[in-house]
Amino acid sequence: MNVNVRIRRLSLLQVLEPSGGGSGRHFLDLCRAMQRRGHSVTAVYSPVRAEEKFVTELEGMGLDAVHPVAMQRSPGPSDLRAWRQIRNIVRRHGPFDLIHGHSSKAGALTRLRLPGPHIPVIYTPHAFRTMDPFLNSRGQTIYGGIEQLLGTHFSDRIICVSHDEYNHAVSIGIPEDRLRVVVNGVASPPVGQRAGIRARYGIPPDALLFGFVGRLTSQKAPERIVNAFARIANSLPDARLLMIGTGEMVADIEALIARAGLTGRAQLQSDISGAAAIDAFDVVVMPSRYEAMSYVMLEAAAGGKPLLLTDVGGARMVLDPGRNGLLIENTDDPAPLANAMLAFSDLERLRSFTVQARSRKDRYTLGGMADQTEEIYFDLVGHRVPGLLRKSERVLEFHA
Repeated sequence: MNVNVRIRRLSLLQVLEPSGGGSGRHFLDLCRAMQRRGHSVTAVYSPVRAEEKFVTELEGMGLDAVHPVAMQRSPGPSDLRAWRQIRNIVRRHGPFDLIHGHSSKAGALTRLRLPGPHIPVIYTPHAFRTMDPFLNSRGQTIYGGIEQLLGTHFSDRIICVSHDEYNHAVSIGIPEDRLRVVVNGVASPPVGQRAGIRARYGIPPDALLFGFVGRLTSQKAPERIVNAFARIANSLPDARLLMIGTGEMVADIEALIARAGLTGRAQLQSDISGAAAIDAFDVVVMPSRYEAMSYVMLEAAAGGKPLLLTDVGGARMVLDPGRNGLLIENTDDPAPLANAMLAFSDLERLRSFTVQARSRKDRYTLGGMADQTEEIYFDLVGHRVPGLLRKSERVLEFHA
């Protein structure tokens, strides 16, 4: 028997600084999911580091409003101007039931507020800066102190995207009662494009193809996979490396490929989405220095691909070492990564990894992520909803 339950229609302000990569993917998915559930969604993004495809998708979504606000990644005088612009959006386009800031910069700008009517603020870090094991002690103290201050006194809820990130938040002094865990969800990557993608980039159909997807930044450590591949290239003449991404290290990575003599064996492309490219890979390699819960990890797992990951946040949620891939230590030494890549040249072992990976591909869904996030929203505004409801059971209730 269907029982219609009245659901409060929320007015949401979603704010993001990076405007691309995994946090951008999450932002788009969440805005779309909340809109489809009947909520009013206003989005603020920064055009400074925005990817063109991110902006196109966001503006074409049909949200209530989309506002560009220039936010710089590093702290500086421009932060005051960005903060004022966000405050003006809140005043002119509200009232909002909730404000949800994504990433450290947007999280800080949305949580710093003047006295006045309280609007609950949620923060999703998408990996605390202090999760970087290579961050020096001064950086750990400064960034950790800021996160503790804002998390303790200016945050109604902080959404961690993995249990590793949750444990880290507790370790830097953020109260547990402010923290919730919502694992990112993804749609299954498209299939049936393996042969076409390989032909497009001149990669033989039977080549062992290692794939990297991600922003070309120090966090993602793309130079690690190039250095490791250079060590095994002569031993594996049929192996290839395809890297998909853009970012501040593009020129560095292209130069590194050339210096290593890998031209024709390794290549960097950005004219295809990472999700689409995954179908062409035999192994997805992520040598990150730190993560909370990478979208690439999830998309690769949802695509049924064997994984080769550094031991960072979220890795063990998608990888059972020795079954659907390999986990290596988090180091700049290329030897462990190179040795692990060599292990995938054993076709029997690669086949076993692939079978296991395909058996786990349906574990993380967009619907589950949206359900849990919406539940946190409703809890903050004091709206109780019995259980998870099908769309047909939801009756929107509008509040002036």
